Amino acid sequence: MGVEIVINGDSPYGTSARLEKMKKSLKMYVEKVKKFPGLAWKMIWKVGREDPRRVIHSIKVGLSLTLVSLLYLLEPLFEDIGQNAIWAVMTVVVVLEFTAGATLCKGLNRGFGTLLAGLLAFFIEYIATASGQIFKAIFIGAAVFLIGMSATYVRFVPYIKKNYDYGVVIFLLTFNLITVSSFRVENVLKIAHERIYMIAIGCGICLLMSLLVFPNWSGEELHDSTAFKLEGLAKSIQACVNDYFSEEEPKAANGESLEDPIYKGYKAVLDSKSTDETLAMYASWEPRHSRYCYRFPWQQYVKLGAVLRHFGYTVVALHGCLKTEIQTPRSVRALFKDPCIRVAREVSKALMELADSVSKRRQCSPEVLSDHLHEALQDLDTALRSQPKLFLGPNANSNTNMLALAAAQARQKSGKDFGISLSSVKTDTSALLEWRSKRASEQSKENDRKVLRPTLSKIAITSLEFSEALPFAAFASLLVEIVARLDLVIEEVEELGRLAHFKEFEPGDAVVSVICQTPKAENAKPMENHLPSHGAAE
Repeated sequence: MGVEIVINGDSPYGTSARLEKMKKSLKMYVEKVKKFPGLAWKMIWKVGREDPRRVIHSIKVGLSLTLVSLLYLLEPLFEDIGQNAIWAVMTVVVVLEFTAGATLCKGLNRGFGTLLAGLLAFFIEYIATASGQIFKAIFIGAAVFLIGMSATYVRFVPYIKKNYDYGVVIFLLTFNLITVSSFRVENVLKIAHERIYMIAIGCGICLLMSLLVFPNWSGEELHDSTAFKLEGLAKSIQACVNDYFSEEEPKAANGESLEDPIYKGYKAVLDSKSTDETLAMYASWEPRHSRYCYRFPWQQYVKLGAVLRHFGYTVVALHGCLKTEIQTPRSVRALFKDPCIRVAREVSKALMELADSVSKRRQCSPEVLSDHLHEALQDLDTALRSQPKLFLGPNANSNTNMLALAAAQARQKSGKDFGISLSSVKTDTSALLEWRSKRASEQSKENDRKVLRPTLSKIAITSLEFSEALPFAAFASLLVEIVARLDLVIEEVEELGRLAHFKEFEPGDAVVSVICQTPKAENAKPMENHLPSHGAAE
């Protein structure tokens, strides 16, 4: 009858559809392959344009590897050194880091760890040889166990783990290699000597490149990042308040947009804990290149970063007020627009002044907290007091007894539910049937309640006479909290200036001004992360 039977979907139409789909997939794959070189070049160009020091560091690494490769390429050097030249190449790959402090830390750890391990291995080998061939293996095994256990346990000490963990790992590795090899190899002293010699050459090349050829200082990185975090907080606060009182409706977005300048400003602060601690640790290894050669207070930068993070938490909460489900009408916000914007402007101005003082290494202005901030707070307080019905409702006097009425109702309900005498408890089968029917009705009511819960909660909230004013009350409270926490930031910056011997503030120094507009996304540059790798590869 002309009816086509299809088994497992293997019809001509199904086969052609699959072929068409495969052709489309292959075409899309070819298009992606064609676009890959252009996308790769754009990414490479973007990475170098964001920080030209990355290009310089790459050239330094390539030049260092070329220098140590001469130990292999030049015949006279290869004949004197032999195959042990590979240790110099490995040292350059592992030790040479982005900043001078990281290179010094890893280079000195590697050098001293190797030297101490070699000396201890020679001592153990001398005692094992003097004790005779019978006890040599037992003595070496016991030494490896004791030294390995002790070195591993020492790594758990916080100070050692923070500053010398890499050196302990290199010490343990070198000691085991030399000690165990000495049992089978006759001329192990020569091998150990050549290895120490090669590691010294590799560390020397790394230190030369890191300290003398366009050096990148960890201290400078930490200093600049601190000033950048202060500027980011200032821009975030100003943009957040401007958006809150903007007449335009915000665009709906799922999640936190990475292009949001408000988010960019405080994100660098919240993510800076490990970065600050690592940079401060590496900066403590760097030489004193200031003209006074005093010990720079790098830990004060870490302490200031902790205060900025606590300050940033309030900015995060302030930003959250822009995305709450219940929003205060813009007509109500307009009543408090001027004092709030003035408070935000003065706070941002103070933060920008602190960032400028840190960036220029000078004491902050004595008038960093001007009288304008106090006047703006007073105006905000006056504006809030002038609108009591927004927060208390039209029947403010009748609402004073609401808590007492609610407490009485709760006591009455509690006594009704739980004040049951033992004599009223049923013990026959009718009680069981009654309980089951009651339980079924309660479950049906609970299911209906779960379905209606979101709608009922919204209705219950919006039915409150002061519900529309509550979001703004939270916003204003957080804004005042920011002003209160600003004092702690100023104290830490002043302490940093005192410990770091910043130059005194002069009346001729420029005062930072803040423009009341939302910063564009391209103006908010995130803090770069140039932390060195922490691998202990040999």
